[in-house]
Amino acid sequence: MKRSSGVRLCATAAVSALSLALVTGCGDGGSKDSGDAKGPDAAKPAAKALSAAELKKLIIAKGEVPGYEVGPVEGGIPDSAKVTSDDAKCRPVLQVFTGIAPGEPAANTSRMATEDKKKDPTDDATSLDDLADGKFEDAINKSMDLDVTVVTLASYDGDGAERALTSVSDAVKACADGFSGVQDGEKGKFTKVAEEKSSGTGDASVAFTATNDAGEDGAMPLHAEVVRHGNTLATYTTINIGAMMSKKAYTVSAPVVKAQAAKLK
Repeated sequence: MKRSSGVRLCATAAVSALSLALVTGCGDGGSKDSGDAKGPDAAKPAAKALSAAELKKLIIAKGEVPGYEVGPVEGGIPDSAKVTSDDAKCRPVLQVFTGIAPGEPAANTSRMATEDKKKDPTDDATSLDDLADGKFEDAINKSMDLDVTVVTLASYDGDGAERALTSVSDAVKACADGFSGVQDGEKGKFTKVAEEKSSGTGDASVAFTATNDAGEDGAMPLHAEVVRHGNTLATYTTINIGAMMSKKAYTVSAPVVKAQAAKLK
C-alpha cells in the first residue's frame, strides 16, 4: 500500500502541535546531567548567544541524517503565545512537545526529520480487496510506522540555556500526574509525564515521555529530549503514529540526535 501524503502530513501536524487533539483526530530517562548547572561548567563565563543565521548553519540539513529526509517543519512551529497549559509550571513540557524552544532564547530555528523507510512488496496493493481479512488496518498502521522528529535549536544569552533546561527538568517532575493544555484553541490532556534515559550527548540533558489518553485508542506516548550544548539548547520531539496505533514501543530518533550532536561539537 502506498504511503499517502495525508499520512505524512498527519504525523507532521501531530508532532508540531498539541499532541492529544491532533493525534486523536489522525488516529480514529534518566538524564546524563540535570538541568542544574554545577561543577566546572557553572564557573565558566557564558558566551554570547548565536544568531539565527549561525543556528541555521548548525542545525541538521538534507543528506546529513542517514535514513531520514530532512527539511522545513511542515506547517511551521506554533506561536508560543497560543500554547498554554492549565498549570504554568507545566508549560515548558508543552513547549518542547510543540517544537517551541523553552525559556527566552535570543534566536532559534527548526527542522523536521522524517524516517525514510523502504517499501516492501505489500506496498503494491491497490485495492481494499487486496487487503481483506483484517490486513487493511495492519497495512495502514505499517504505512504510518515511521519516526517524525522536530528538531529546534535555540541560543541564549548569559545563563539562559541552563535556566531553560532547568525549567523543563523541573516541569517533568512537577507534572508527573499529567496536565491539560491548549494550542490554537485545540484542547488536550496528558495523563502522565515521566523522565526517561537520555542520549548522553551534550553538557546536560533531560529526556521524557508524556502520555495522552486517546479514548478508544488507549494511551498514546510522545517522546522528547532537551540537550544543552554550551549556551545552545537542542530540543527533539518524536512521534510515530503507526507505533502508537499498534502499541509498539519507540523513542526519540537516535540517528537524528547523533547527527545533530555532531554538528554542535
